[in-house]
Amino acid sequence: MSETQNTDYAGIVNLIWHRQLPFPQLLDYAGRLEAVGLGGLVAVLYQTWLKRNDSAYDHFAWFNLGATLFAEGDINGAREAYEQAIRRAPEFIQPRFNLGLTLERLGEPEAAIEQWAWVAQHASPDKADERGLLVSALNNQGRLQENRKQYADALSCLDRSLVLDPHQTDVLHHWVFIREKQCLWPVYDPAIGVDPESMRKATSALAMLSLSDDPEAQLAAARQYAERKIPSGLPTLAPGGGYRHDRIRIGYCSSDFCLHPVSMLTVELFELHDREKFEIYGFCWSPEDGSALRQRVVDTFDHYIRIDGMDEEASARLIREHEIDILIDLHGQTRGARTRMLAHRPAPIQITYLGLPATTGLPAIDYVIADRFLIPEDHARYYSETPLYMPDVYQVSDRKRPCAPPPSRLDCGLPAEGFVFCSLNNNNKYTPEVFAAWMNILRGVPGSLLWLLADNPWAEANLRREAQRHGIDGSRLFFAERVTPEQYLARYTVPDLFLDTFPFNAGTTANDALWMGLPVLTLSGRCFASRMAGALLTAAGLPELITHDLQTYEDKAVALARDPASLATIRARLAAARENGPLFDTPRFVRNLEQELADIVASHAERPS
Repeated sequence: MSETQNTDYAGIVNLIWHRQLPFPQLLDYAGRLEAVGLGGLVAVLYQTWLKRNDSAYDHFAWFNLGATLFAEGDINGAREAYEQAIRRAPEFIQPRFNLGLTLERLGEPEAAIEQWAWVAQHASPDKADERGLLVSALNNQGRLQENRKQYADALSCLDRSLVLDPHQTDVLHHWVFIREKQCLWPVYDPAIGVDPESMRKATSALAMLSLSDDPEAQLAAARQYAERKIPSGLPTLAPGGGYRHDRIRIGYCSSDFCLHPVSMLTVELFELHDREKFEIYGFCWSPEDGSALRQRVVDTFDHYIRIDGMDEEASARLIREHEIDILIDLHGQTRGARTRMLAHRPAPIQITYLGLPATTGLPAIDYVIADRFLIPEDHARYYSETPLYMPDVYQVSDRKRPCAPPPSRLDCGLPAEGFVFCSLNNNNKYTPEVFAAWMNILRGVPGSLLWLLADNPWAEANLRREAQRHGIDGSRLFFAERVTPEQYLARYTVPDLFLDTFPFNAGTTANDALWMGLPVLTLSGRCFASRMAGALLTAAGLPELITHDLQTYEDKAVALARDPASLATIRARLAAARENGPLFDTPRFVRNLEQELADIVASHAERPS
């Protein structure tokens, strides 16, 4: 502050101390201080006012103090200020909304939801100054409830929000995904007053995987997301020609270096990199979940660097400082992604892998790791990235994954008799078309049962109702509760045949089933997500388990269930493929990947910086 400003500030504080500053003038001066970034002094003004004054404006002063403290990072102070504002004016809506944000920041989600629920109950959509708060409270409540798997309540909030404002693209894409997770079909329900075309345009790249096998539609969805989320004109940080290090520096970045399918697949890859030729960095914003897998992942990196306390630009600049030759993003457009960080291009070569089984639509991503079954060469035009073709299979595996002792059918809550079909995929992958095929399969194999994942109670209820609608007793559906990864793997010794989902195939799940010797029957289509299991089966030498239409898929499942000898032969071939084939030959995968990466670095070194 200049000397004049110091004098002005002292004078203002003196007036407040002597109770001689009207509240409107306090607001005016506080606004001028905020405009020049002096939030700490603003907080002192309000605190002094509240100590020396007792007026009808106190609730406003407490609210403004809360907003100032929140902006200054004093979250506990903000909480106290908002609570004081509410005590003085219980019907004052704004501090309740802000208190919800504060409680969320303090790690109290249920208390935050309670505040937003109050706003949603008391704010009037007919009052201009309350309508926006009402919509925002519903959206925040729905967002947290979705994160906490309270899907029915979350959907109810977003329904109300979209009725008030049907043009909320971000809200719509959450609404679509929540319906998928509950198996609420049709997913694109026009009951809320939004036309299905607007729903399709708002659908995220991840949610689109379960709704369409059209690679062109998935590319459009990915690009629309990128255009909405990434500002144009962000500065490029890395030199185009690279750095020419003695050892190639590979940086893996993810928020899933924890008990997550991405780490379950990649951990041995990190371990097996040739340290004489490569230097491995891990840029992490993952939760500290205390799992053995997370510790194993962290221990694999030559340089493990947490960036969760940085914004995306600062993260990008840090990666640039480390002169990473190749940055491999393990997210795509999935939850936790740092797309702006990638858009700054902190590395001269940027690759996407595993996180999103689709094109990312991100201009700053150069390559996607694939194989020629996963992305046929004539489909490469539907990807914003250039396919980096692995010779055997795109998916890496961990041969060290721990497994519990095999359970019995009784342990799994299954009856002692009957052919067991299973599809232990996340429920958002289930579709009405494939579920109808599953019901036909159950009808064609008397006494058989279908074992599904118990992802949430609403999906379970909806699926049982759908079974009844197809004339299949809902009691033939069994639901497996989530268990530890070791117990989950051991479960695959119990079923007889894995029925894949479509158009979003099993990825890590199919890998796990095949590793445990369980045959996977898949339906392959045109897009990345619908060809994942087919890529694994091709590497396993089991092309007869790949179908290309629903009728063949149904017929094959029924035929295998009726022919134990054929199924036993397939199991024997799968066991041989596990021991001797390329599917689970992780050292071979790592060598092939390293050769591809070295070739890319060499080609980029020829470009001008």
